[in-house]
Amino acid sequence: MTADPEKTERRFGWRVERRRSSRSFGVVLLLIIASFIFAASAPDSAWTTSVLVLLQSLTLIAALWTSGLARADSLPSMTFLAIAVSAAIVSLVNDGGTLLGIVALISGALSVGVVVVIARSITFEREVNAQSITGAICIYILLGMIFMFAYGAVATMGSQNFFAQGTDGTRALRLYFSYVTLATLGYGDYTPATNLGHMLAVSEALIGQLYLVTVVAVLVTRLRIRPRTESSATPATAADAPAPAGPPSAPEEPASGPSTT
Repeated sequence: MTADPEKTERRFGWRVERRRSSRSFGVVLLLIIASFIFAASAPDSAWTTSVLVLLQSLTLIAALWTSGLARADSLPSMTFLAIAVSAAIVSLVNDGGTLLGIVALISGALSVGVVVVIARSITFEREVNAQSITGAICIYILLGMIFMFAYGAVATMGSQNFFAQGTDGTRALRLYFSYVTLATLGYGDYTPATNLGHMLAVSEALIGQLYLVTVVAVLVTRLRIRPRTESSATPATAADAPAPAGPPSAPEEPASGPSTT
């Protein structure tokens, strides 16, 4: 017996809408992690720049859909996708330093859009829950990606080496430098050479520390643990049950006094 296609499609649509209404940023987090792994492992070439800008646009569309601001096929989503596709094509056709820097700025702007959408969704939540914590983690990881794109734009569009060690570095190296700065680890193996690089690095370190101290700390302290429902409570044992009542006792007869004659 075959299933009804219309009923199957309706059930799938209901699950999608339920996923959307839950405000769960799990899909967004997976896309961000995919972008991180790709940026850290892919070669530093024009086609990887195109893939990254497309990944950022998909992440923004997923964030808009998850937060309920726009559907995946809405005009804003399609506009962001068109911008990303155009930037990806331009990056493949002409891989000049200035154009690659512009594409990096577009990728960074799309990532900033994801941060704004997630932050808005977290702000309008009535309570802090697991979804809010996931959104906060997404924002923190995205901060490192945003500054990586900024460092890449400065390196490709600038006239001198970005790092004082005499190199612009690869994308993977700039990603490493971005998260080392965000976490204020201070290894010191790579340092920016220009005033603009210094300003970006200091800004990233300040934003990373202030974010951890304020936003994440507030979310964790306000996290509500749902109490267990009555159905999940431990059932009463036989020893805890009240003892059954015995048979009713016969009413006592009043004592009769001495009879008078």
